[in-house]
Amino acid sequence: MKLLPKKSHVKPFPTDTKWGLFTTYLHYLWADHAYLRIGFTNAHWIGPDMVRTNQPWPFQLAWWKKQGVKTVINLRGGKGSFYYLEKHACEKLGLTLEDFGLTSRSLPTAAEFREAKTLFDRIEYPALLHCKSGADRAGMMSVLYRHFHLGHSIRDSARELGLRTLHMKAGHTGVLDYVFEVYLRDIEPKGISFWDWTQGPDYDPDKLKATFKASWWGTLLTDKLLKRE
Repeated sequence: MKLLPKKSHVKPFPTDTKWGLFTTYLHYLWADHAYLRIGFTNAHWIGPDMVRTNQPWPFQLAWWKKQGVKTVINLRGGKGSFYYLEKHACEKLGLTLEDFGLTSRSLPTAAEFREAKTLFDRIEYPALLHCKSGADRAGMMSVLYRHFHLGHSIRDSARELGLRTLHMKAGHTGVLDYVFEVYLRDIEPKGISFWDWTQGPDYDPDKLKATFKASWWGTLLTDKLLKRE
């Protein structure tokens, strides 16, 4: 029986050689639309120890390190060229990288709310959180940071989802607003906290999403033109 040679593990986006780093940067520049973010960070401090941004370039991470940032929270997952560059940069800069994947068209589960709260309790601050555009997933996580970590009301915290940070409520990404709207309209008047609701049997993210209706023009804008993740 002839044994087949073992396949070597090759990174899809290498950063361990100059050429690999160059090709990874090229992919990041065009495939991830990073050229749009060279001079635009969509950065907003949402508390004394947390800033939200769009996907940072490595040189921007170096700048944030100089501002005192110690932890970077990535809300996009870890499959693209952006992630390999970010991981490489964080390792060189001594920044702690936390991966907390979310989507902009689905609601967090009860477990994800728990994980977010735990994350805010254990990380080292100051910290930076980001998605791709800094608008939708970063907006959702900013609401949770302000509510869970700073103790702000849901009504005040939910303002982190808005046009100020390029979030579109009208499209499918508006489902993120919807969970807070339902809570403020139907649940809070009963004296139930947001935490207790999301951790109880009455919270069903799939059912909530099914009752949300996005407008056609909002969907065209967010899905086709802006191509939000």
